[in-house]
Parts: sequence; C-alpha cells; structure tokens
Amino acid sequence: MNLRENWRIVLLCVFVLASAVALFAPMAMGDGGSGLQYGLELSGGTSIRAPLIGMTAENVNVSQNVDNENRVRAAIASDLNVSERDVNFRTQERAVEVYSKNVTKGELASALSQQGLDVSQDDVRRGVTQQTREDVVSILDEKVNQAGLTGGGARLTTSGTGKHFVVIEVPNQNRTEVLNIVQDRGQVEMVAHFPDGNGSYREVSLLTNEDFVNIGSAQPAGGNQPNPFVSVALTDEAAGNYSAAMQEFGFTSREGIANCPTGTARQDPDNASGYCLYTVQDGKVVYAAQMSQGLAQEMESGDFVNDPSFIITAQNMSEAQQLSINLKAGALPTELAIEENGTTYYLEPSLAQEFKLFSVIAALAAWMAVSLVVFIRYGSPRVAVPMLGTAAAEVFLLLGFASVVGLALDLSHIAGFIAVIGTGVDDLIIIADEILQQGDVATGRVFQNRFRKAFWVIGAAAATTIIAMSPLTVLSLGDLTGFAIVTIVGVLLGVLVTRPAYGDILRHLMLSEQQRQE
Repeated sequence: MNLRENWRIVLLCVFVLASAVALFAPMAMGDGGSGLQYGLELSGGTSIRAPLIGMTAENVNVSQNVDNENRVRAAIASDLNVSERDVNFRTQERAVEVYSKNVTKGELASALSQQGLDVSQDDVRRGVTQQTREDVVSILDEKVNQAGLTGGGARLTTSGTGKHFVVIEVPNQNRTEVLNIVQDRGQVEMVAHFPDGNGSYREVSLLTNEDFVNIGSAQPAGGNQPNPFVSVALTDEAAGNYSAAMQEFGFTSREGIANCPTGTARQDPDNASGYCLYTVQDGKVVYAAQMSQGLAQEMESGDFVNDPSFIITAQNMSEAQQLSINLKAGALPTELAIEENGTTYYLEPSLAQEFKLFSVIAALAAWMAVSLVVFIRYGSPRVAVPMLGTAAAEVFLLLGFASVVGLALDLSHIAGFIAVIGTGVDDLIIIADEILQQGDVATGRVFQNRFRKAFWVIGAAAATTIIAMSPLTVLSLGDLTGFAIVTIVGVLLGVLVTRPAYGDILRHLMLSEQQRQE
C-alpha cells in the first residue's frame, strides 16, 4: 500500500494506537484498571450543590486608597457586627461584599451610606460577585485535591432563574467525609492570649492562612511530639511581625515562658490565665500551646527570623489533617449555604455499577441497531463492514481522548458517545450514497469528485453542530456541558480523521489498482 496515497488510513491507525496506549498502558503497568476515570454517576459518591453566603452592594465608588479602605471596612464591620474579614471591597467591580447571612439589605445600605458611599437598598442584592465565586471554586478544587479525593472537584452552575450555585462532586466518598472538607471556610489563625497588665487578658490574632509557607502533611504523634502535628514555616514579613509581637506581649520573658495551663485553656480559652498561643480553626480553638524556652531564646536573639519554621500541634490526627489541608488550600472567602439552600445526595457504588453496565448495553444496542440498518440498506459487506468498523474506531478515539485529558465519564458523556455513533454513521452513509448511488465508479477521479461533494455536505453539517453545541460548553449548565464536549470532539475527530479514512478504505474496496490511478 502506498503510504503517501493512503496517509488518511495511516493517520487513523496512529490515532487508534495512541488511544490504545492511553487506555491500556495503566493496566499493563499494574495499576489495576484502564486509563478511564469515572464520575459520580458511574462510580458512586457524593454531590453537593449550594449557593454562597453573602450580600453585594453594586455601583459603589470604592476608594483605591488602602488606608482609607481599611478604615471604612472596619467601620462597616463594626456597624454590621461582623468580622472585618467578612467585608470585602471589589474595586474593579465597584462592589462591596459582606459574607454574612444575618445582614439585611437595608442594614448594608445604611452602613455604607454612613461612610459617605452613595448606596440605596435597590443597589444591594443577595449573593456574591463572579470573582468571589471563581475564588471559592479554585480553593475547593485545591482542598479536594489536597485531601487525596481522586476524581473530585468543584464547578459553577446557574439555574434557569439565574441563581448561581457551586457544585462539588467527589466519587467514592460518603457525605460526611466530603462535608468535613468543604463546608467550613478553613480559616486558620494563631492567636496570642496574654495579660494586659490591668488584671484582665487580651487576645490578638498574629497569623492567618496567608502567612504560612512550606506546609507539611499531618504527622502522627511520636518521639518528642506527644500529639499529631503539622510542620510549617512563615513568610519573611510574617516571621518578623510574629517574633516582634511575641517579645512585645511578654511571651519570651521569664513570666511568659511555659506559662499556659494548656488543658484548662482548651476547655475555656476565654478565661484561661497565663500566656497561651491558640491554634484557631474557623473560630474554634483546636489547641493551646505555651512558649518554650528554646523558641523564646531564638526570638530574642533574632535566629527565629532567619529560620522561621515550627510545628502546629493538634488534638488528634483528624484535626491535624484538616489544618494541613486548610493551610495548603487557603481559606474560603465565604461559606456554602448548604443547610439553608443547598442539596446533597449520595449515590451507592453498587447502583453506579448498574448504571455503568446499562450504559455499555445501551451503546452496544445502538451500534447493533445501526449495523442492522446499514446491512439492510447496502446488502454488501464491502460497504457495511468498513463503515461500522470506522464508527467503532471513532468511539474508541473518543475514549482515548477522555483518558488523556482525565475526563471523568458520567451519563451525560455516555449520551454524547451514543449521539456520536448515530451522527458518525449518518455521515458515512452520506459518503457511501453519494459514491454508489450515482452509477458505477469507473475511475479514481470520479470517485474523488463524488467523495469531495459528499465531504462538503458533511463539513457543513459538522460546522452547524459545533456552532449549536459551543454555547453549552461555556455556560454553567451541568450535565449538558459534558454532552456538548463529547459531541463536539466526536464531530471533529470524524471530520478530520475517520471520515477521510473511510473514503480511502472505500476507494480501495471499490476500485482496482488501475482504476485508482485513472
């Protein structure tokens, strides 16, 4: 066979070989399965869908002066009785967000007006900005990955009424495990609790998520560490500020060293005595530590700033793992409204296995039905067998594509595969009809003219399909997105690879060597 003349067939063989490698290489390497990944509907697991807690005032002339912004933020937080971190200025969007479910539209408009910002209640809406939604999805994705939940992730979706939701899907995990990771904001703080010299105590937040770098994995108790812990380091700026604060507040003094009733402090942190360092996660004290002699000396001498690494201790391994995940992924700007407006469901793996089996049966049934129609129509194996083989190769290429890009297959993707089988064979029938139904094919030139005419029809149909499906790939429409992606990729593979290859195969079967040269 002349490779130059039949390069389309060679290209199809190369693509099929590449797909086979992508699908079966993991199995050959002993990984225990094919290269395909399965989503929630085909493997079982947990899905959570919920809006974000927050309220946004739009069309606000937010100052870009940092000092003024901090002052206004503090004043707004005080008026609304929320934390300063729950008030966020989006300068580019000309918006102010408040991440609280206890604030009304009127209260937010009033608080902004008191700071000289021209805002009416009509400018305030429930929900958060697009940037905040994207930040939340990015952080949730990182949290799921850091937790080792393979195949899971987060995405945005929009309801028919225009309401925005965050969807988290994690295969092979139950509801409790997923909620433990995603339902809290994951804010971690190091808080200093110390006497103020007037008979009472102060609490000052010294470190937050952004101040930590080089975060290790959770380690179990052992050796000199009686509790599970996480190794961390501080940024240069945070290390300097932290060391200075420890010295200023008296933690490195004789009275501050080893002077915290840690057991009592964990039970009642607000009323503890002495000098305590609290590890606070989402407002809850998970550990109370005291200043050691060695760390105090390093801070006094300045050595700590040169190597600002230490460990954060937790009560148990579960808390240590959560600390590590939250520090690595970062804190969410706001929480998911799961209890109020969210939905969760758990799909049993056994039921998902049935879905997988029925999906295979449906695909085979579709292929066999198409095969029967093709054989009845043409009555010639020379035409029908290559047609059906080419259609099967197209599905195989799609599976290889899914394996390479890590697409987690769900029922929507299976529907796309079945649609590709139908449209693919339809295009091949157009080719066969155009070539065979207009009389005998006497020469290669006649064949090429007829094939070219059929291919223009197929190309126009493919372009129409791609244009129609493209909006579904960018809009947050859930399962329709997966269906559209598979359909578009299938159409492109057909037009660029399988349809031209079928034309060459049909030319070889219908024409002799001499006719192909004419």
